[in-house]
Parts: sequence; structure tokens; C-alpha cells
Amino acid sequence: MIDRFDLIIFDCDGVLVDSERLSLRVDAQFLDRLGWPMGEQEIIERFVGRSDDDMRAEIEERTGRPIPADIDREFDRVYRETFEAELRPVDGIVEALDQIAAAGVPICVASSGGHAKIRRSLELTGLTRYFDDRIFSAADVALGKPAPDLFLHAAETMGAPPARSAVVEDSAFGVDAAIAAGMRAFAYAGGVTAADRLIRPGVVVFEEMRDLPALLEADGLGT
Repeated sequence: MIDRFDLIIFDCDGVLVDSERLSLRVDAQFLDRLGWPMGEQEIIERFVGRSDDDMRAEIEERTGRPIPADIDREFDRVYRETFEAELRPVDGIVEALDQIAAAGVPICVASSGGHAKIRRSLELTGLTRYFDDRIFSAADVALGKPAPDLFLHAAETMGAPPARSAVVEDSAFGVDAAIAAGMRAFAYAGGVTAADRLIRPGVVVFEEMRDLPALLEADGLGT
């Protein structure tokens, strides 16, 4: 049964909302303007799953200067307008969340994005109702993914033992964070990160979000 888990933790970008493809497009433009041109595959490997602060710090270290305020403002606007026009839920996530809710298993969001970004993404896609205030951000902890801090903070706040918690992620950094936290990792390979980048011992890799409830139910934890 799904209820063998005391908590299911969802990443946001790429797991709940289909934002990674939109972000990659804008990130590539942003990096080119900053003098560090990069293809989408390299952006995925370097930045997908990490916090905005980590990305900014690496850009500034590489370029040797702070990100100019005018470029920063411009791309904030471009990100916002792109998300407002094009952001959608990940295919199959509504069905998966409905089934998990019917099973009565507690869920929450733990994302590398800031609180305002997470909430806005959930509002734009109609997913807020599933999570209410059960939202955790990398801004809440000292170290973001791949460190385990965010997932451990979410589990502690929700009153769930790490060993009885499952994490649904779509990035290599997020999967590594779940493993480091001692949690069961379910890696969604239907987004921008290839399945072979998500494979780790004990990690369940899957490509259809509709399959998640059955995978949770079939998992051997606690049997």
C-alpha cells in the first residue's frame, strides 16, 4: 500500500510543473548575454536541481563580476512572462496526486526555488490545493541540493522519519540529496534529465508520472 510511507516529498520544477524546458530556453539566452554561452545539455548537468543562489554564485565566479542589475531585471521579467504564458502541470501529475490523496498519505513540496516562485508556479498550474502551506524551499536551510538538508528539514517539520519518506525528483542533484537524507528516491525521467543520469542503486526510475502511485504501492519499503 502507498500508506507504508509516512510522507511523500515532491520537488516542484520538472516534477509538479513542466517548467524545466521553459527555464532552459530562458537560461540559455541569459547565459549568452552574460558572456558564458552554454548549450541546454550543459545547463542541465550544471544547474538543474540546484538553487538560484547556487547558479548565480557560479555564474559570477565564472564571469568574474556581479550579474548586472539591468540584465537581472530583464530576465526576471522574461522568466515571469514565459511562465505566466506557458507553464503547465507535468503530464499525469494531477491523476497521481489525486490517487495519493485518496490513499491519505501526507505530501509536501521541497524545492530549490524560493517560496514566492514555488507558490506562483503552483498557483499558475492549479496545484496549490494539494499542498496548502506544506511548502519548503532551499532558502529555509544552509545547504541546497545535493546536500540532504532540505529534505531532512521537510521530513522533520512534517513529523516523518527519513526512512519512511519517499522523494519524487527529476534531477541528479535532487536524487543524490534524497539518498543522502536516507529516503527512498523515485526519479522521474520524463523531463529534461535523461534516465541514465538518474540511475543509482535503489532508485526507482520511471518515465510516466501516472505510474507513480502504482510504483509507490509496489515498492518494497516496510514489507
